[in-house]
Amino acid sequence: MKSTVEKIDQNKVVLEVEVPVDKFEVALNKAYKKVVAKVSIPGFRKGKAPRKILEQFYGPEVLFEDALEIIVPEAYFNAVEEHNVEPVDQPNFDMVQLELGKPLIFKATVAVKPEVVLGEYKGLEYKAEPVEITEEAVQQQLENLQKRHARMAELSADSEAQMGDTVMIDFEGFKDDVPFEGGKGADYQLELGSNTFIPGFEEALVGVKVGEERTLDLTFPEEYHVAELAGQPVKFVTVIKEIKRKEYAPIDDEFAKDVSDFDTLAELTEDIRKNLQTQAEQAKDREIRNSLIDKAVEQVEISIPEAMINERAEQMMQDYGRRLEYQGISLDNFLEMTKQSKESLMANFLPEAENSVKRDLVLQAIAKAENLDVTDEEIDKEIAELAENYRQPADVLRKLLVDNGQLSSLKDGMKADKAIQFLIDNASVQEG
Repeated sequence: MKSTVEKIDQNKVVLEVEVPVDKFEVALNKAYKKVVAKVSIPGFRKGKAPRKILEQFYGPEVLFEDALEIIVPEAYFNAVEEHNVEPVDQPNFDMVQLELGKPLIFKATVAVKPEVVLGEYKGLEYKAEPVEITEEAVQQQLENLQKRHARMAELSADSEAQMGDTVMIDFEGFKDDVPFEGGKGADYQLELGSNTFIPGFEEALVGVKVGEERTLDLTFPEEYHVAELAGQPVKFVTVIKEIKRKEYAPIDDEFAKDVSDFDTLAELTEDIRKNLQTQAEQAKDREIRNSLIDKAVEQVEISIPEAMINERAEQMMQDYGRRLEYQGISLDNFLEMTKQSKESLMANFLPEAENSVKRDLVLQAIAKAENLDVTDEEIDKEIAELAENYRQPADVLRKLLVDNGQLSSLKDGMKADKAIQFLIDNASVQEG
């Protein structure tokens, strides 16, 4: 096969491919075997008519569509590899010559990965602020532990509910004195102040005693997802059947023993301080990394194909949908509740997607410029570490990566990490 490549604009090329007559003929014969089994020709059993008779009866064009499906993808990918083209979208094909007995000639127009013109990326400046862990931060962590391990104590019948209490209630909602669907519950556990119910509901239960009935006059929010109730005035008849309040243990050695593996409060406090230090150092490292990448990105010249941005935005929207599912909400339900379309939601991700693609391209360009490659040994080590995290054999994980076409993505990610480390190693540090 012969092929040429022509750049027609900044991010688009045209590949012209010529498939020899003999190879085109092989594809036509394969197409014939497929087509002849489906058609009926007088005088021949189905699937038995010679190719020449088939072409005379239906015309030679009857084989072209299937033959092109067989030969064009292979020829296109061979041309892509030959000219080191990196497509970022599906190509548009145009047939230049499509005749029996002649070479097949076609053109493929495709968007390609853009060229990145790097600016200055060595000696970038960043300010390293010292990490300090205050006693207030340590104390806050201790108090958070205290709250998480609070004991729920049931209050006496003459106690009044307060914000932060957990109450067990019966309730029923009425609109125009008629019960509405979904507005009734029994033995419902509600933490006052959790904002589980519509605005005003939980606040109105403050001061209510066990066994006391209270009628709440409320209004549903204008944006409420049930159209019949949105913005409508309603009444809730409620009864508190039980009140529980959190009791906090004193923060001392006994507390430390109960909530951790340490015997003393001093040991627990020191462990908290070390963890906060580690977290702060990691946050500082992330800030430095992002700052240096952003500085490198600011200095490049690059025009990103729309297809790359759209693909990244689509990935972000799918990730967002999966996070919603973890909360028990499908993406379709979310779109219905927020009165959005998938297109409008994806449009929200486009600026972030463009920046994400730009950062990736810049890191790839730096890795290429500095010959930052990844060895087979490094890939093996990375797969072994991932396999340990996922608790499966390394060879099984490697096969999954290969079968799913993700091994090259793993390698690209490792190159990007090397490029980031290169930025850090060659940066100019200003101590804060």
